[in-house]
Amino acid sequence: MRRLIVPTLVTGLAAVIAVPGTAAHATSTTDTTSTAHTTGIAGAASVVGVADVVDDVGDLGEAARAGQWQLGTLRLPEAWRVSKGEGVVVAVLDTGVNAHHPDLRGAVIEGPDLTGTGDRPWGPHGTAMASLIAGRGHGDGSGIMGVAPAATVLSVRVTLENGDPRRGRQLSGWRDALAKGIRYAADHGADVISMSLGGGSGAWEGYAAEEEAVQHAISKGAVLVASSGNDGATANRKNFPAAYPGVIAVGAVDRRMKVARFSNKQDYVSVVAPGTQIVTADAGTSYVVGDGTSSAAAMVAGIAALIRAAHPDMSPYHVRRAIELGTGRRPSGGYSPAYGHGVVDALLALRTADRLAVPVTAMAGPGPYFGDGPVPATRMPVVGGMLMLMAVMSARVVLRRRGRRRDVT
Repeated sequence: MRRLIVPTLVTGLAAVIAVPGTAAHATSTTDTTSTAHTTGIAGAASVVGVADVVDDVGDLGEAARAGQWQLGTLRLPEAWRVSKGEGVVVAVLDTGVNAHHPDLRGAVIEGPDLTGTGDRPWGPHGTAMASLIAGRGHGDGSGIMGVAPAATVLSVRVTLENGDPRRGRQLSGWRDALAKGIRYAADHGADVISMSLGGGSGAWEGYAAEEEAVQHAISKGAVLVASSGNDGATANRKNFPAAYPGVIAVGAVDRRMKVARFSNKQDYVSVVAPGTQIVTADAGTSYVVGDGTSSAAAMVAGIAALIRAAHPDMSPYHVRRAIELGTGRRPSGGYSPAYGHGVVDALLALRTADRLAVPVTAMAGPGPYFGDGPVPATRMPVVGGMLMLMAVMSARVVLRRRGRRRDVT
C-alpha cells in the first residue's frame, strides 16, 4: 500500500501586525510536534523589539523593514552590490504565495495547486517564505526586503497550513504532492527550489518518490534547499526533504548567532541562518513575526539565488560549496550537527563562488552529502547512486543549462 505523504510546515508564525485599515489577527501554523519554540510569542507586544519599533516609527511598512535584523547579519547591503538575484527563478514549494501583497507585486508566478483542494491558492506560510526570498518592499525604506529582491518566485502549492483541519483527511490530490512539485519546478525553469516543510503522516524515514524527484531536479541543474526541522529540543527527528542527499539542510540561529533550541541537530545539516524573531509578509497585506527553521531555509534559498544570478552556469554542487565555505562562526573542526558548516554570510558566499567558478573540466567531484558531515550507514546505497549521478551532472549541467530555454509559465 502506498503511504500518503502530507508535508508539515516547520515554522511558527506567532504574531501578526495589521496594516492600518485591516483587522489584526493572531495565527499559528506551528507543527504540534514542535511547539516549544513558540512559547512567549503569542502576540506582537511579546516579541522583542517589534512593539517598540511600531510605536517609534508609526508606519507599519517601515516597522517591518526596521525589524529585519537579518539584513545586516547576512551582509546583504554589501552583497546586493554584486547580485540581487536578477533572472533567477526560485520555486517555493509551500502553501501558495499571495502575489498581491504589496512587497511581492511583480515578483510571483503562480504555478499549480497540487493539494486537490481547489480553494484559495495561497496561505500565510508560503507568502511569508516568498517574502524572505524575493520581497521587494514598497515605497522608500518600507516593507520586507528578501535576500534576492530581483529574483522571481514560482509558487507551487504542495501542502496546507498546519492548522487546516483538512490536513487529517486523505485527499487524493495530496498523494505525492511534494514529489510532483519538485519535478514540476525543475521542469519549468526553477534555478532554486525552496522547501520550508517536512515530515508529516509519520514520514520521518523519507519517501522513494520524493528522493527520486530530488535526484531529477539536481540532474536538471536546480539547487534544493530545505529546513532541518523544529523539534530539536524534543524528539530531534530526521526531517525530510532536508535529509535527502543533495538537499541543502538549514538550521536556525538567534540574534546572538547561537543555534536555536528548536533547531534540529542532525548529521545532514549543511548551514544555519537567522530563524528567530523574523518579520515576514502575511497572506493578506500585513506582517507576521515568528521563529522557525523555515525562515532560515528561505534565506539560504535566497543566497543560492544571488549566486546563480552571478554565476548562471554554476552546478548545484558548487553553489552549495560556495554557501558552506562562505560561512562565518564556523564550528570547531569545521563541522557540527548543530551548526553544520557555520552561519551563512551572503557576501562571503558570493566571494567564494567567484573562486569556485572554474571551467567544467576542472570541477571536482562532489561528496556524498555535498559536504563533510558523516553519512549514516543506512543511506550508503542511495549515496552511491548520488555519487554516480553527480559525477555525470557536474560535467553536463552547464551545457544543458546554456541550451535550455527557460519555461516558467
